[in-house]
Amino acid sequence: MNKLEYLADLLRVRNATERALQTVLERPGSIGDIGEVIARDIFPLTLHEKRNHPGSDGLFHSGPLEGKTVNVKMYSNGETRLDIKPNPPWPDYYLVLRGAKASKQHGIPWQIADVFLYDAAVLIPRLQERGTKLTVATSLRQSDRDEAQIYPAREKSPLALTEEQIEQLRLFA
Repeated sequence: MNKLEYLADLLRVRNATERALQTVLERPGSIGDIGEVIARDIFPLTLHEKRNHPGSDGLFHSGPLEGKTVNVKMYSNGETRLDIKPNPPWPDYYLVLRGAKASKQHGIPWQIADVFLYDAAVLIPRLQERGTKLTVATSLRQSDRDEAQIYPAREKSPLALTEEQIEQLRLFA
């Protein structure tokens, strides 16, 4: 088999995998869709029925964040920026599932290396004070990420995860 035939075979496998993902997710299968379904199934949140709900993807339905809105983001490639719309409505929280950094050997892996929970009422004013422009690629400092990291847990994580949630997140490591 030559290189072109092998590439065609790999793309057929990829297309079959994409169709299977769409079936499991009951959504188109983008990285954002995958992140929302993973978050819904691990965290106590309910996604809005309408996918174009202004400002948020869903609500926490129990626990210390019950009733708070959430915008779920999933990034591959160890992304350190955050998509924040320049104008309200903003969610109460941004829940960010972040993959590992890409490498030349392994490309961009689809996995979860870290999870962050940003309190928008704290983060957005802080960014505005710094003069940081709110965009699809809002620049965050390491200190912002450290403060918001919930997985792997840090000493001062803003939300304690259960052992079950940790095990579920490890499935995607």
